[in-house]
Amino acid sequence: MDRDQQWRVIEEQRLAVADLLDGLAPDEWLAPSLCEGWRVRDVAAHLAMTTRPPGPAAMLREAVRARGSFHRLNHDVAVRCAEEPGRDLAAELRATAASRTLPRVTNYRNIFYDVMVHGQDIAIPLGRTLELPRAAAAVAATRVWGMGWPFWARRRLKGLRLVATDCDWSVGQGLEARGGIADLLLLITGRQVVVPRLAGPGAAALVTRLPNRNPD
Repeated sequence: MDRDQQWRVIEEQRLAVADLLDGLAPDEWLAPSLCEGWRVRDVAAHLAMTTRPPGPAAMLREAVRARGSFHRLNHDVAVRCAEEPGRDLAAELRATAASRTLPRVTNYRNIFYDVMVHGQDIAIPLGRTLELPRAAAAVAATRVWGMGWPFWARRRLKGLRLVATDCDWSVGQGLEARGGIADLLLLITGRQVVVPRLAGPGAAALVTRLPNRNPD
């Protein structure tokens, strides 16, 4: 997929998440997401902030508060955004869905997988379905597999071969674990919830390969 195609998927996923958020009851906004320590509302705020990130001075203050921890900073900024009175996160996502504004520390390839994965972080624990285009999920999975930090997928899943059952995608060598490409994308970003949906001799080994917490 080229740059424009990936941006179109980003827009479509933002709109899909906004539609999902519109239908949530108040208690569902406060429900735990798949990200450890993040509520649904916090993940929604994280997505909404992508096109309207805090300025450099604000981020510097947050970094000091987080004592240099990127994960803590990421969490705390999202929580503060989520708790601002009067914010309509669904409306913000919808209004900026086509925006190509990015925080200075990232790029569209990272936003591409980020919006898809975080959409599932919201949908799955609420028992909702948020469809991922297979071709897009495969591109996102390839991107994540080729990265080091923050997922370290190749190192963490060394000795396993991941094979998609619904598209032409596979990575790694060793014991085979098979599943839909959306589940494999979540797997390589550390989401344990998909393990029971996978098959093959490598699936059982995954229990010991993943951290005891889902990443943010």
